[in-house]
Amino acid sequence: MLPLNGIRVIDLSRALAGPYCTALLADMGAEVIKIETISGGDSSRAWPPFQGDHSLYFDSTNRNKKSISVDLYSEEGRVLLDRLLADADALVENFKPGTMEKMGLGPDRLREINPHLVVSSITGYGAAGPWKDRAGLDQVIQAASGLTSVTGKNAEETYRVGIPLVDIATGMTAAFALVSALYSRLNGNGTARVSTSLFETALGLSAFQGQTALSLNQAPVPQGNNHPTIAPYGAFATATENIVVAVATEAQWKAFCSILDRPELFDDPRFGTGRDRAINRDELNKCILKVLVDRPASEWIEAINAVGIPCGPVLNYLQAVNSEQAQALKLIADTQRADGSNLRVLRGPISVDNEPTPVRQAPPALGEHSREILDFMGLSAEQIDLLVTEGIVREPKVLSQSGVASR
Repeated sequence: MLPLNGIRVIDLSRALAGPYCTALLADMGAEVIKIETISGGDSSRAWPPFQGDHSLYFDSTNRNKKSISVDLYSEEGRVLLDRLLADADALVENFKPGTMEKMGLGPDRLREINPHLVVSSITGYGAAGPWKDRAGLDQVIQAASGLTSVTGKNAEETYRVGIPLVDIATGMTAAFALVSALYSRLNGNGTARVSTSLFETALGLSAFQGQTALSLNQAPVPQGNNHPTIAPYGAFATATENIVVAVATEAQWKAFCSILDRPELFDDPRFGTGRDRAINRDELNKCILKVLVDRPASEWIEAINAVGIPCGPVLNYLQAVNSEQAQALKLIADTQRADGSNLRVLRGPISVDNEPTPVRQAPPALGEHSREILDFMGLSAEQIDLLVTEGIVREPKVLSQSGVASR
């Protein structure tokens, strides 16, 4: 039994922040019904990279979900959506502000359909302010929130973070907010709606960088592969590959000097305190580098970790997903799509009672569960056939004798 077993979530989101939110909910046992348009479904189904005809962008965040494909512009499609919402515990949507109202699903109408429904809304910039009606995508928000300004080689050469970090963090925030609202409902407090935005989440990620701007009226700048405030903390070359070393306490600094066989560094007044080491980072890094380049990365990683100092290799994603640590944690699951093709996916990053959350189902084909969901709603086979024939509902074109969909 997973913590959210018995919770039904209607997922009207697309792209990444919303689907990441509902993937986390599904990992924890919620039944997530993903409602997609009949004209192609979730927009990310068309985004590279592809494995055959399958978008790996879509596959990365849609495990453990069911898909029903409905024409929401038709009266019949709206009726089906209302019926699904009436029996649901929660709704996740990431439309621009006002879109749900245009769809006839404003707060009053949702309360009429289901007075116990919890709604989690995700927008680009929030529900107020001069930017609220702008469309929001990850890299745009990274730039507008200040995240890009502290990422890169220097202030003149800044970069986006290499993954859609804001989308992912916003999905996590939305999932936390939704579960909090469900708990509130359980306690009789009646929370009906929670919301977040890419912009709010991105600013929330600023931590001490944002606090520096607020308290000191200073704009932090990029530090390359060095930690912005702690030294020595960053990437260093060795005789083989680069490693990352994080010396965060005075005890670790003393141990690190011993590992380097450079005890005089510990007594050097330029490096006497954490503040001194940060101020004189360039000189310190040069001293460290002279020692590290004499031995291979594997030896340094073992020796430095042995004294309790965080240290690790710089891996690419192919190396990371195939690492012994990833295998030991059972982070990779083997699944099979509806068309019979195999797919290895990352499971959710949570364990329950020391057991990793399972990948119970591969990302669904568009409309893969349309018939199953409608049947559960009480529609007859003839009614479902008519909806499919009239183009109100879409399902995969061919079903094998085992009931597995194929395209």
